[in-house]
Amino acid sequence: MKKILITLVLALIGVAASGQVVYSTDYKSEAQVKVYVTKYKSEADLVVYKTTYKSEADANKGIWFFTNYKSEAKKKIWFTDYKSEADIVVYFTTYKSEAGWKKNSKKHMMY
Repeated sequence: MKKILITLVLALIGVAASGQVVYSTDYKSEAQVKVYVTKYKSEADLVVYKTTYKSEADANKGIWFFTNYKSEAKKKIWFTDYKSEADIVVYFTTYKSEAGWKKNSKKHMMY
């Protein structure tokens, strides 16, 4: 019983610690989340910092690592040119400290 509990806790920690590894698909039908990129931080549901290191990707806190492989991705996203077509609106920042959700109601989309 104790081994099962420890295994379960470690598995949950592993899931919670997994970062936002995303794959940008060319096809809308392949995407789990449709994303619109805004020029204005005030319009964003999520402020995203794009990292070049997979190990820096943080669990649903807006730090994204873009992978070249679908199988590595936690989420497959498709970028749209139309805000009305998007599930979430993101603003890309150059500062890691600015990353995070502005609208928690949409946070579930990236789990």
